[in-house]
Amino acid sequence: MAPPPVPLTRSYELCRRLNARHGRSYYLATLLLPAWKRPHVHALYGFARHADEIVDSFTMTGDREAALDELAGRLAPALAGEATGDPVLPAFAQTVRCFGIDHADVEAFLESMRADLTVTRYDTYDDLLGYMEGSAAVIGTMMLPVLEPLPGMAERAREPARQLGLAFQLTNFLRDVAEDLSRGRVYLPLADLDRFGVSVADLGRSTPTPALRDLLAFETERARAHYRRAAEGVALLTPSSRPCVRAAHELYGGILDRIEAAGYDVLGGRATVPRRRRLAVFARHLSAAAAAGRAERRAAGALRPGWEGR
Repeated sequence: MAPPPVPLTRSYELCRRLNARHGRSYYLATLLLPAWKRPHVHALYGFARHADEIVDSFTMTGDREAALDELAGRLAPALAGEATGDPVLPAFAQTVRCFGIDHADVEAFLESMRADLTVTRYDTYDDLLGYMEGSAAVIGTMMLPVLEPLPGMAERAREPARQLGLAFQLTNFLRDVAEDLSRGRVYLPLADLDRFGVSVADLGRSTPTPALRDLLAFETERARAHYRRAAEGVALLTPSSRPCVRAAHELYGGILDRIEAAGYDVLGGRATVPRRRRLAVFARHLSAAAAAGRAERRAAGALRPGWEGR
């Protein structure tokens, strides 16, 4: 028997909780957005996390491919407006419909999740970029309509949005080298390992070799290049979205700073931005977010029809 349909409000709340629990930096940055935009960001995050749990969870014991197929099978009717018992799809589908998010981006994301079930190595960085196009770049382009490019700037803002997704993903790969290896995966390109004289076995040591530290320094600069290209797009967004994106950029980019400060030792523990640092970043952008929100409300008031408020 199919589960009963999940109410839309409950689905959005579940997505919010997923974001708060698993994406602390993202969630904190989201609080800088106007309140009406936040649920839609949570919905996009919730869907991505939902699919990621199928392919990555250490606790899942069932058939991952079948579970991913089932999710894809429930997705199409949900996007068409049908009720569903899936906990995150009502919110995700509503957000996709509200903002006209490209279904091809959704399909590309699911294809990358499917690749994780069979592909464990990437020969070159171009090969890895092909994977990240679906796992990360399209997350940026799906988020873009919610963040609202300025009028006429949607096309120009698309590439920076892609770059921010790539930057976040590559940061994850550098932070999670040991965890990914425990799943049997290596996301550092094999050509780069060869170039620096690093073996896959070196990734499983308790401490990094000098050659691995050099490799990680190289990949860190590659990630920072993506962040720099992404930064060009902030000014193309509506002002009320800019503090959120700047904070997310700073918070997630801060993981690279922590990796560097630790001498590129990503094998002995997970690099995280301390809570005090996260709160300081949030506080620094809060006044700009509040000012942008007030300006938007004033502008909306100036445009309202004359009969309102009578």
